[in-house]
Amino acid sequence: MQPIPTENQMNLDLNNGSNGTTADDIQVSGNHYKDMPIQPWHIMEAVMTHEEFVGFLKGNIIKYSLRAGRKDGSDDAGKAKHYMKKLKEVRGY
Repeated sequence: MQPIPTENQMNLDLNNGSNGTTADDIQVSGNHYKDMPIQPWHIMEAVMTHEEFVGFLKGNIIKYSLRAGRKDGSDDAGKAKHYMKKLKEVRGY
């Protein structure tokens, strides 16, 4: 089993091109969540403990990082970056 790549190993700059936008302002690959009255992760954040929500974000970072480049037509690296941005915001960095 290969180790999970770090942000530096993935060459992701979470501030590059953000121009003050938050993870809530963007969506990777479509508008299906942005078109909802409330985004699912807002509900998750409200009903989960902080630790549970951080675990959810980390799990998605791992999933999309490992899947990147393996599913045609999916921007999994972009999705991993998006979850990393949200995790950074949730942690107050």
